[in-house]
Amino acid sequence: MNRALVDQLAEAVLYEGYLLYPYRASSKKNCRQRFTFGRVYPEAYSVAQRGAEPCLMQTQCLARLTSNEAALDVVVRFLQPTARQPINGWQRAIERIVSTNLLLPGQTTERSFTFEELRGRVEIASEAFNGFHKITVRILNVTPVPESQLEDSDLVLLRTFASTHTILQVHGGEFISAVEPVSVVCKNIGAWPVLVGDERMGERDVMLSSAIILADYPKIAPESAGTLFDATEIDEILTLRILAMTDEEKREMRNVDAFARQLLERTESLSSDNFLRMHGRLQRHNTFDEQVFGSKARLEAVEVDGVQLKAGGRVRIRPKSRADVIDLALSGKTAVIEAVEQDAEGKVHLAVVLPEDPGHDLGFMRQPGHRFFYGLDEIEAIREET
Repeated sequence: MNRALVDQLAEAVLYEGYLLYPYRASSKKNCRQRFTFGRVYPEAYSVAQRGAEPCLMQTQCLARLTSNEAALDVVVRFLQPTARQPINGWQRAIERIVSTNLLLPGQTTERSFTFEELRGRVEIASEAFNGFHKITVRILNVTPVPESQLEDSDLVLLRTFASTHTILQVHGGEFISAVEPVSVVCKNIGAWPVLVGDERMGERDVMLSSAIILADYPKIAPESAGTLFDATEIDEILTLRILAMTDEEKREMRNVDAFARQLLERTESLSSDNFLRMHGRLQRHNTFDEQVFGSKARLEAVEVDGVQLKAGGRVRIRPKSRADVIDLALSGKTAVIEAVEQDAEGKVHLAVVLPEDPGHDLGFMRQPGHRFFYGLDEIEAIREET
């Protein structure tokens, strides 16, 4: 087992959704929408909700045993949300780990655990099935909740297992992928198990089961500089948004907790090389440009309203006859001309970059997302003072 890889993936799953953009305690997202993955609610609350909210998580998978002394290690991890801090209203969470094991085949085991107000139980069973062994791991939340508090969502959350997931490791055997046809007999509740390890080496001794549906052998993107907690956006966009925050917003983010502070410090210290890696693989398209636009694709200058416009000059964006949200956002903004280009039909376009864009350097490198095209009738020429 590649322990470092497993730990890295488990950390990503554990803290997914812990801290959401705009990364401030005052934002509504961070007040109401955190800890949304892998919740296992108290049984009393689940009953009151008529089963709409789960009080258990179940992982079932198949294993092929290759030894008479086969064994199974199981690690259950989750976050325990805590009461909000009186200073900034922030709700932290404590990591909780429950470990157990059993011999295969045919054994069962059960382990109860207590963490402050939380009460839970992990049940593990194995049984022979058509030449394989079906392994079942059930995580149950039996934390008591007074009937008077069942309608208080904040108090219920304090008794809920959040970001719950399970790591299974078999010794003397190998797991069968959940997407294999034979695995159709397995019933997973609120979780999806995937193989973890080195796919090239054919490692099949570890599974990670979580509420986040992944493919077998998931990996952390090598371009990522570190966790951003909020998977609703790609790393580059979230990084740009953080850099575009005001000093006051950054000050509030820094005071949330250690995770937010480290995220901000890491983002602000990113080198240009690290930032460029977020684009993934960069490729030059000069050959393509020449084939599409021809040898006259790049012009030295063009005249608009008596003003010579060329690379480095400034214009004001005035989009016409389009309802694109980007155009609406950029309307009226001042931009710098990166290039004057002419398409195959002879129409001239200006490639422009916004100075206020934290990633404007990428625009001058002709990277998508930071460089915009407008026709000559969609810009207002700005006369440069002499």
